[in-house]
Amino acid sequence: MTTVHKPVLIKEVLQYLDPQSNQNFIDCTFGGGGHSSAILEKISPNGQLLAIDANEQIKGLDNSNFKLITDNFVNLKQIVKAHFNNDVSGILLDLGLSSDQLEKSNKGFSFQGDEPLDMRFNKDQEWTAADILNYYSLEDIYDVLKDYGDYPRARHLSERILKQRKLKKFKNTSELVDLVLEVSPRRWKDKTHPATKVFQALRIAVNRELGNLEDVLPQAIDILVSGGRLAVISFHSLEDRIVKRYFRDNGRGEDKILNILTKKPIIPTEAEIKENPRSRSAKLRVIQKI
Repeated sequence: MTTVHKPVLIKEVLQYLDPQSNQNFIDCTFGGGGHSSAILEKISPNGQLLAIDANEQIKGLDNSNFKLITDNFVNLKQIVKAHFNNDVSGILLDLGLSSDQLEKSNKGFSFQGDEPLDMRFNKDQEWTAADILNYYSLEDIYDVLKDYGDYPRARHLSERILKQRKLKKFKNTSELVDLVLEVSPRRWKDKTHPATKVFQALRIAVNRELGNLEDVLPQAIDILVSGGRLAVISFHSLEDRIVKRYFRDNGRGEDKILNILTKKPIIPTEAEIKENPRSRSAKLRVIQKI
């Protein structure tokens, strides 16, 4: 699968990661390959880049110094041990989603069409979005909608989901969208569709996105050489809070192991947001391993 996904904060990523000729890097979230391509250019002629992506449909780059592994970045240490026996000077985590890819995946990430309520990045994952709606308890569904989507009518929608599934199990996205619109009718002044936060919450829960982020950060630090850098681009407050807390907790005190290079998160310029509106919520944080 190819993508027209635009890499966000590309100039800033290169500035803070500072890739140099013949260094080795890891792109934990390859996606459309925009960041990887730019890094490869900087680390030529002999620098190696390992890319990871959970989407088995992703195609890699035609470059002898590039390797793409289909896996989840939560397994970073295992992946590096098996496939990348090199010193690592920099690691990138771009937590944004290639929206154009997901919309073509037929896995129910988008509420615009009618697709199976799957939402798994990788088919090896056990639970689908439909499984959550059909088998989670009332309180667990409420927690997903509230904690991962900050959906304002989480209690009401959770109750409606339980009533609906007694009549018919959830299968397709249109069934969920119709229910959301009954609970939260769309108003003319709404900037976003009422189902946006609901779909975000389910996607995060299905793919354990926040837990995976918490698990991968210490792995990345362990892998980096002394002086190596880790850059993380987040797109909503839940992700940014995890990154900020981990960097802060390990970047102060006598036992600190990190130097924080971005005292405040780097955000896109107005020009970038105008060219790529999907970049508007991006936040870049960078540390250097002591």
